[in-house]
Amino acid sequence: MAKAVLMQGNQACAEGAITAGARFFAGYPITPSTEVAELLAKRLPQVGGTFIQMEDEIAGMAAVIGSSIAGTKSLTATSGPGFSLKQELIGYASIAEVPCVIVNVQRTGPSTGQPTSPAQGDVMQARWGSHGDRGVIALSPSSVPETFTLTIDAFNLAEKYRTPVILLLDEIIGHMREKFVMPDSIQQMIINRKKPTLPPSEFLPYKPDEDGVPPMPAYGDGYRFHTTGLVHDYTGFPTGSNAVTNEVIDRLHSKITKNIDDIMKYEEFNLDDAEIAVVAFGGTARSAYAAIESARAQGIRAGLFRPITIWPAPEKQLLRLADKVKAVIVAEMNHGQYVKEVRQIINGKTQVVSLAKWNNEPITPSEMLASIQAIR
Repeated sequence: MAKAVLMQGNQACAEGAITAGARFFAGYPITPSTEVAELLAKRLPQVGGTFIQMEDEIAGMAAVIGSSIAGTKSLTATSGPGFSLKQELIGYASIAEVPCVIVNVQRTGPSTGQPTSPAQGDVMQARWGSHGDRGVIALSPSSVPETFTLTIDAFNLAEKYRTPVILLLDEIIGHMREKFVMPDSIQQMIINRKKPTLPPSEFLPYKPDEDGVPPMPAYGDGYRFHTTGLVHDYTGFPTGSNAVTNEVIDRLHSKITKNIDDIMKYEEFNLDDAEIAVVAFGGTARSAYAAIESARAQGIRAGLFRPITIWPAPEKQLLRLADKVKAVIVAEMNHGQYVKEVRQIINGKTQVVSLAKWNNEPITPSEMLASIQAIR
């Protein structure tokens, strides 16, 4: 029988990674993500996996890439300053198409900022932090149980589309504790990367299948292949060709955009008859549920749209929402980042209001209710 336990968000992330099949972690301790590493240091050896504390965040990301190329599902965990240090190698993993998961438990920044305070200031960094053009997948859970399932989803998406996936927690979700029922068996499908079906003599390591994703052997499988951060042709070796550069960069985007319905996750709460919609994610969404119930008790028809997939942005869903409501309030623990994306997508179809907070404290239900009440 499944057992109910009191579990922390960071702990749920670690257990979700193991359930997804992750068997390697490399990283460097940093508040408020340290518990992910701490637990995996204990749990990975129990399931035949490996934990390595590296000398810094850059080395941690490099080790994760190497482990994944060798055929092992791999992750790292960090917070804002470490996430900044990892960006060059996140870009490397993107162009080399190395599946891996990067957990970022956000705290107040910039720089060292406030290590123990909640924030959602890395939203745009998750999308644009690494230089150059590439598609990005970033997911954001709003509860401890969802952190477990979304960690599995993150690995599935990384493996399916051969890309790094960012799991964007915040300190609220990382450190809160909730009831969680650990399943006796895996409830979600576990996806593993495609392996080549051609013999080694005919194999081209970066020639994509019809879905835009190349099969991926591991080192030691009998296939020879070259891995580089330079633009490369189907052989994996660098090229300066304009045509190849165009094709590679386009495919880094299109393998995600063409599969957006598979990648996109979101929640709608009380939106059927809503006149005012709150857009909130992560820990901020928890205040939104209470604020919306209070608003409805006062006769105000409010609802919540919660993007679970933060990137790519839910364009289709937000445009549909804009046709239904007279105002959208974007609530986030930063100086106003995601609201810019929402405004760009909605493009004047309805009023968009920013409810931003960046003083080390979460947005309270009463603050959110006041913002809803202020809509005329």
